[in-house]
Amino acid sequence: MILRQAPAARLLLACAAAALAAALLSACAAPGAGLQREAATQLQARVLEVTQASSQNDPAAALKALEGLEADLSAAQAKGQVSEERRRSITTVATAVRADLNEAISAQAAAAKAAEDARIAASQAAQASSPAPGPASQPAPAPAPAQGNSSGNGKDAGQNNSDKGKGKN
Repeated sequence: MILRQAPAARLLLACAAAALAAALLSACAAPGAGLQREAATQLQARVLEVTQASSQNDPAAALKALEGLEADLSAAQAKGQVSEERRRSITTVATAVRADLNEAISAQAAAAKAAEDARIAASQAAQASSPAPGPASQPAPAPAPAQGNSSGNGKDAGQNNSDKGKGKN
């Protein structure tokens, strides 16, 4: 299900994507100065995943890709492909992007809740404005059997029929 977001949420995601792309690519791009080429290529691919998910208004996928970036960064540092200084600069940017993505997820959740609340309110309003079922729309109850001088099959059937059949003679 695709959620419609408020313009502010879309703007936030677009800014997050742009900031992520600019900051992380600059932090990862220049090999040398604490970052080997293989690690830079791998980290740039992860940055691209985060940026694409952000630009598609999917902050949850962007967060997952960001986690992959951070895992790759830790692995590259463990192999000696990333210096501590370069790792810190990339991690600082990733932390800021994570905050933006979490805010976007909160905005999406708030928008989804508002849409659901509006749907419920509209449904309740529609029910309240529809006419209440009245006597005309309910089936009429069956008539009660007559008591007394009838030849029905009630308890008095066959009794007090003395006048029956006597006509004008």
